Amino acid sequence: MRTDRTTLATISVLTAVFAAFFVLPFAGLLNRAIEDGKTWELARSETARTALWLSVWTSTVTLALTIVFGTPVAYLLSRARFPGKSIVDAAIDLPIVLPPTVAGVALLTAFGRRGLLGEPFEEWTGQTFAFTTTAVIMAQLLVAAPFYVRAVRSGFDSVDRRAESVAYTLGASKTRTFFRIVVPQVRPAILEGMVLCWARAMGELGATLIFAGNLEGKSQTMPLAIISAFEGSSLGLAGAIALSMMLLAVALAVLVVFRLVSNREPWQA
Repeated sequence: MRTDRTTLATISVLTAVFAAFFVLPFAGLLNRAIEDGKTWELARSETARTALWLSVWTSTVTLALTIVFGTPVAYLLSRARFPGKSIVDAAIDLPIVLPPTVAGVALLTAFGRRGLLGEPFEEWTGQTFAFTTTAVIMAQLLVAAPFYVRAVRSGFDSVDRRAESVAYTLGASKTRTFFRIVVPQVRPAILEGMVLCWARAMGELGATLIFAGNLEGKSQTMPLAIISAFEGSSLGLAGAIALSMMLLAVALAVLVVFRLVSNREPWQA
């Protein structure tokens, strides 16, 4: 009994220390924002509003593209066997383990003005990918989409295939079975993947900075605006704190919505 109490006390202390490590930085940020009377004013500045809108808009486009292209990929990786499957699987996981700066350099060498595809594309159309809003979306897509694919693939792996077999036996087509039988069971995983993808896109920094640059109103997302504030822009440290509070508020709102929707009875597995 005494050993059990000692173990419980140790676990409680470790849990408290670990939780404090995550809570204290955000508590410090909130405290500094309250102490600085300029926080609300700076959050309403043109730079902050433009960066926030650009981040939200590009992240939403990135999420939409990921759902359209990533869902079939996740289903294929879960169900099919084909030559090179392990290579495709590894390629999708690669951006998760690589530093985002490496992803940015890779995008630049592939789609930049002198890139593998960027140079012929510019010669053909007169347009370029690098240092544009499109480049922001491409950078976000490369680093954020794998989180969606991984989550949704896990959902497909957990589906009872016998239900699909029964549907086929009853004459349902593969398309009808997918949307009427499979998707309802994978909804929680899809929602989780959407949240992870959108949040990762919102927080993307390294790949965006290298491939899209830090151009206000064009490629300066919220993380880049925070970096600019630290480097001596008109916003300064107080502006960086205000921008950080804005991102924190958006993240909390997304998490709250995710919890509310995922706990609805029709979506439970």
